[in-house]
Amino acid sequence: MNNPNLKEQVESRRTFAIISHPDAGKTTITEQLLLFGGAIRQAGTVKGKKTGNFAKSDWMEIEKQRGISVTSSVMQFDYDGKRVNILDTPGHEDFSEDTYRTLMAVDSAVMVVDSAKGIEAQTKKLFQVVKRRGIPIFTFINKLDRDGREPLELLEELEEVLGIESFPMNWPLGMGKGLEGIYDIHNKRVEFYRPEKYDNQKYIDLDENGEIPADHPLRNNSIYNQVLEEVELVTEAGDEFDPEKVSRGQQTPVFFGSALTNFGVQTFLETFLQYAHAPYDHETKDGELVSPYEEEFSGFVFKIQANMNPAHRDRIAFVRVCSGTFERGMDVTLERTKKKMKLSNVTQFMADSRENVEEAVAGDIIGVYDTGNYQIGDTIYEGKKAVAYEDLPSFTPELFMKVAAKNVMKQKSFHKGILQLVQEGAIQLYKTYLTEEYILGAVGQLQFEVFQHRMLNEYNSEIVMTPMGSKIARWIEPEDLDEKMSSSRNILARDRFDQPLFLFENQFAERWFADKYPNVKLKQLM
Repeated sequence: MNNPNLKEQVESRRTFAIISHPDAGKTTITEQLLLFGGAIRQAGTVKGKKTGNFAKSDWMEIEKQRGISVTSSVMQFDYDGKRVNILDTPGHEDFSEDTYRTLMAVDSAVMVVDSAKGIEAQTKKLFQVVKRRGIPIFTFINKLDRDGREPLELLEELEEVLGIESFPMNWPLGMGKGLEGIYDIHNKRVEFYRPEKYDNQKYIDLDENGEIPADHPLRNNSIYNQVLEEVELVTEAGDEFDPEKVSRGQQTPVFFGSALTNFGVQTFLETFLQYAHAPYDHETKDGELVSPYEEEFSGFVFKIQANMNPAHRDRIAFVRVCSGTFERGMDVTLERTKKKMKLSNVTQFMADSRENVEEAVAGDIIGVYDTGNYQIGDTIYEGKKAVAYEDLPSFTPELFMKVAAKNVMKQKSFHKGILQLVQEGAIQLYKTYLTEEYILGAVGQLQFEVFQHRMLNEYNSEIVMTPMGSKIARWIEPEDLDEKMSSSRNILARDRFDQPLFLFENQFAERWFADKYPNVKLKQLM
């Protein structure tokens, strides 16, 4: 579809995910970014259980009750000539699969680190995914308004634990109660934490020696002189800032600030938008690269969400636009089924509110109303030339539960709920091979709790879940199948695509099976 402004529009897009360990302040920083973009009038807070103000990006009922993000929200706003698409991801490790897939749909990532805790296990895991993709990663070290670890120590940890070069874009002038501001190395200025202390000056420029004017009261503060020494040390002994390395994901620019008190966030946003990458090429299964500037529209489904609007019981397939221009009402082909689809009911998001979208380009995320046609990983494309993007990661579950409807008279809502929630990809569904009992598989316990809550609240279906403990799921080829292979230590089941698999009690049971049936090849998802 011919769009004369396509290049200009694509180059204005900045699409990124925010990753962190739970409680590092990811949702709070998202809120502040939305505030700057004029997308919300006041920042809610994840502590909203007391105040009744819920974070804008936590729209699901259970998230509001527990104060955690368990789904990936999509939010869009304009700032400084850029169209910003933020994908807020679940911090909780039980939902890392959703986060991994979301990271396939972005062009850069922002890693939020708690200044007191440093790099935590979940952050490390997510960082590895980002690094594998080679996309730019920016680091925001949060909670400067509290006492935390030494900045030098935090930078060293970034380099040692994550194996990435770091460059401090700014440096804290104190922490906690002694926080005076940040020494902004990149913008050559000092930003004050409490401007009212300094004639309401928010910033003061540095001279060519990197100092503030001699008569400024901050010059007498011992913290200021200590920071000058530290900054000299990191800028002389450390790596130089290299935008090329940043765009290849080999160096992370580091920013200090406090999301809760909205300090340092605007400076971070403006610098981030300057150096974050516009949409990249995307690779197909054949190894071809599709340019975002290609005229024909294409994109892939990275997430499916049921009941975003409980009143309408709808399903939305989230599509990352990879090339061309989406126009409302256009015809596309669903690559997996070769079926033609008309994209007429399509939305863009502001967390729980959305509006119909008339046009979107590479980098944008659109929500396609879905009546059950789409699956995670599907490619849709315009024109005659078929496009199939790379498969998205999926994880072999580790925990299993048998599940049944509490009320046998309500089987219809039970089946509908199970099928719709399973299509979102956070929980896997299996059936025992002979008795066809339902088994759910998940990466973590919290997924079962969310599933049970949503079945009751969204489908009015009370369920009974019986724990089966941890199992090892291994798939086999249908032609290798013999029902006699099944036993209490290796349960034979089918996944929702009717592929046979065994659920082994432990590694010993799996090894015993492999020795007994050496010709049967056992496969796992990832």
